[in-house]
Amino acid sequence: MHQFDTQYKEAIRKIMNEGSEEFNERTGHRTMALPGITFEIDKTFPLLTLRKIPVRIFVAEQIWFIMGEDNPEKFLGDYTKIWDDFREEDGKIAAAYGYRMRKHFGRDQLKDLIRHLRKERGSRHGVVVFWDPADDGLGTGTKKKNVPCPYTFTANIIDNKLHFHLIIRSNDMMLGCPHDMAGYALMQAILAAKTGCGVGKMTYSISNAHIYDIHYEQAREIIERENDHNSILLECQEDYFDRAESGDKKLFKEIVENINRQYNPLSSIKGMEIVL
Repeated sequence: MHQFDTQYKEAIRKIMNEGSEEFNERTGHRTMALPGITFEIDKTFPLLTLRKIPVRIFVAEQIWFIMGEDNPEKFLGDYTKIWDDFREEDGKIAAAYGYRMRKHFGRDQLKDLIRHLRKERGSRHGVVVFWDPADDGLGTGTKKKNVPCPYTFTANIIDNKLHFHLIIRSNDMMLGCPHDMAGYALMQAILAAKTGCGVGKMTYSISNAHIYDIHYEQAREIIERENDHNSILLECQEDYFDRAESGDKKLFKEIVENINRQYNPLSSIKGMEIVL
């Protein structure tokens, strides 16, 4: 198995065998949970092959993020409806990741990051934040249908490679984790190309890694699966960021076709319903 498959399977095994069963008041579900799970990926594009992951969804989502939009009808809705349940009465996503990165805090964090790392290759100040401490979490602030799960990432250049560290407060390990891992690895690759670097290590840290009660059976099936799939190589071009920013549908098609040519997953697992 490739690097992410191996680490993911071990994380699922550890949660199911060593985790604590907790009740979540917001969802009304029980979970098996562990704190402090981390993946370190530096040898492959981390797309899970132990079950089939919909490539077009995470590719469309990351392009939508780079666009800085908060309305799923713009670009994203042509490919997936996964954000529709989180729309507020005005049709927008209150804490949309792309909007938070590019507009919410009065600065364009992504453009500033690219500009900064091009100018100061050795900088350790490449931090992008999605979480708004004035209005998110702690049981206060404006009530909204979602608050960011991934809430910050850092990007730094070592040995002319862009290394990416994503921190996630809460991760549904059966549905959210594989999707987010592949998506933000794509973001890393696009940023690396834009800053003239190779792709370095992806570090993916989860504060609360959990498996919902309705996914226990599917988690046990993942633990039993094996796949000898070869590594996926994803090469992004320098213009991918600008094309994503403009909502280029040809770029979406190029990336999806490139990944799918190399992607040989095992079959989907039935009954994988999302918990809202």
